[in-house]
Amino acid sequence: MNIKISLASLLLITLQLNAFNALAETAEEKGLAIAVESDKRETGFTDSTAKMTMELRNKQGDTSVRHIRIKSLEVEGDGDKSMSIFDQPADVKGTAFLTFSHAQQADEQWLYLPSIKRVKRINSKNKSGPFMGSEFAYEDIASQEVEKYTYKYLRDETLNGIDCFVIERIPAYEHSGYTRQIGWINKAEYRPEQIVFYDRKNSLLKTLSYNGYQKYLGQYWRADQLSMVNHQTEKSTTLKWSDYKFKTGLTDTDFSRNSLKRAK
Repeated sequence: MNIKISLASLLLITLQLNAFNALAETAEEKGLAIAVESDKRETGFTDSTAKMTMELRNKQGDTSVRHIRIKSLEVEGDGDKSMSIFDQPADVKGTAFLTFSHAQQADEQWLYLPSIKRVKRINSKNKSGPFMGSEFAYEDIASQEVEKYTYKYLRDETLNGIDCFVIERIPAYEHSGYTRQIGWINKAEYRPEQIVFYDRKNSLLKTLSYNGYQKYLGQYWRADQLSMVNHQTEKSTTLKWSDYKFKTGLTDTDFSRNSLKRAK
């Protein structure tokens, strides 16, 4: 028996199979795929430096400002290394913060305090504490490796005119300060536009907004401004970034514990 299928029928069958496969993908699989693609587009920058202004705002609207330099080093097969060096004001000048992010193990973090000339290791169970009095926790400062969370795709949604995937991510780290996070991921560029954080009681805690994205080296998107609002305390912190440089030749020796004391 001869069976003849027209080109149009074959095309229709193919479209139906593709639609079936798309429906067969679970919400967890789609959420993970979005996270993996986002991470993939960030890979390969090697190292970077930047300047950052941190603006702390209390409930009454009073503001204090800190000036910081940031160094980052990409680590193949693991989380990135980063160092934050405080230049102003005088009471924090010389303070340096070092992070070794890890994909599947607890991050390692150290803080150098020039007033006592001592390097203090941050307890792995205390990553939910505020970083230098800001609304960013220690765990927010570390690089966000895919393996640090489990994921679930929730829906498509437009945010500030931008077509986004909305995904939920749940920290795999047992001492995280969050039960879950909801992220809005730009569909075209796979970059975060907003993240909403829920505390250990699963109550709304903070919202992080990304603004003023610019592309570097024809590939890497960096936001000029990150704004974290704490809904429970009504405090906020704004990070303003500038003077990005990539592939500057930084190495592991620039991110050792000893380098904290001589950071300039």
